[in-house]
Amino acid sequence: MSETATPTTDWASLADELESLLKLRSIPFAMKLYERREDMEAIPRVRRPGAIHTLDQIVGQASRLGWTVGITADDLVGEQCRAVVGLGEAKTEAWYSGKHMTGVWFSTLEDAAAHQSSMHCVPDGRYQALAVGPLAAGRLGEPDIALFYATPGAMIYFINGLQWSGYKSFDFSVVGESACADSWGRALSKRIPSLSIPCFAERRYGGVLDDEMLMATPPEYLAKAIAGMKALAKNGFRYPFPQYGVQQDVRAGMAVSYASKP
Repeated sequence: MSETATPTTDWASLADELESLLKLRSIPFAMKLYERREDMEAIPRVRRPGAIHTLDQIVGQASRLGWTVGITADDLVGEQCRAVVGLGEAKTEAWYSGKHMTGVWFSTLEDAAAHQSSMHCVPDGRYQALAVGPLAAGRLGEPDIALFYATPGAMIYFINGLQWSGYKSFDFSVVGESACADSWGRALSKRIPSLSIPCFAERRYGGVLDDEMLMATPPEYLAKAIAGMKALAKNGFRYPFPQYGVQQDVRAGMAVSYASKP
């Protein structure tokens, strides 16, 4: 989706600053779609799966193991994973029907179909391959999106950083199961920062911890958020947030940040 790499982008420094500011437990990573399989296979030191996986597992290999992994539709277990990133012709009439989800995640066929229709997905037909790898490595050139797992506290701090200048309110989606549609599906298709509560499949197959959320965003938002978080730090707002105490006089604590402001 993205064009060639921007020579001035220092992905290693961006990743390092994110890890430092947010105290991340797993590394920031990147995702990129390819119109030609050959371009994915040309990535330096790219790994190709030797087994059938969920996309959650591929993402976990990048974020937890630091691997750069390239896939095609044939490497994924089924249409649900393929549909979110637009690999192959996954979004068939049968997929939209939700039949495969009925009685598993949803009570009726109508409920399951409504879920399928609410998912944020990359359109089918354009892309043959996808790669995921550590952001710091820079092997994907200019990635389509950057992603990281973090605690809820770290996520709100990242969002606060995005809102420091050029404020805007953010609305995120919660599709339920198949929550990858709320994160990388939404970020890839809408080109906006997308926060998700990872679903059962992400936690069971992707190694996502119980207290982790996932942020997926076009990479240009990273520098903006980092600049905002650094500005907030000068006002005494840093992550992790120090506990002040539920019974203390709040004025002394708030005075650190607010006393000198108009």
